[in-house]
Amino acid sequence: MKPIMFDLRNLIYLSALLFAFSCGSSEKGVEYAELKTEMDSIATASQKELLKNVSTAFRKGGTVYAVGFCNIMAIPITDSLSEAHRVLISRITDRTRNPENGLTTENDKAVFGSFRENKDLVDSLLTENSKIVYYKRINTSMPTCIKCHGNPEKDIEPATLAKIKTLYPNDQATGYSMNEFRGLWRIEKDKN
Repeated sequence: MKPIMFDLRNLIYLSALLFAFSCGSSEKGVEYAELKTEMDSIATASQKELLKNVSTAFRKGGTVYAVGFCNIMAIPITDSLSEAHRVLISRITDRTRNPENGLTTENDKAVFGSFRENKDLVDSLLTENSKIVYYKRINTSMPTCIKCHGNPEKDIEPATLAKIKTLYPNDQATGYSMNEFRGLWRIEKDKN
């Protein structure tokens, strides 16, 4: 199946598909709503778990320690959450710190572009081949985020910036301000 590209025609087509998927019958509408609620719950739990761990690392040793913690533990934390929920959880962005969080599929790139263009878009549920894929917006919502992802000249301490450059020599994940769109939770589940 060819990936969906988000030009105007495809946005109209995608909207019609989503409408048909969610409203084609009351049974499908209920199924869609339940699935979206389930996926949102997983994304929210994942966000809380990751923030809890990063906040603990921050309190333990400041931003330098937290950057090192994220380097080692962010992916294993999402992997363990994936296993617990029996889905594939990842965070994706166009400006990566960890290259594993990049936009790899054409659909991911197109959906990401839609979120960037529409600041009111919170989440999206799509079908992709034999998978259900849920996306949820991630904004830089706390001052702590800015201490590692803000302006390198005024928000990030020199020792933290040095640690980032050491661990992530190709880092692109700085220059954000508060409440700016940073990335997406991406949760993939097999269709049953």
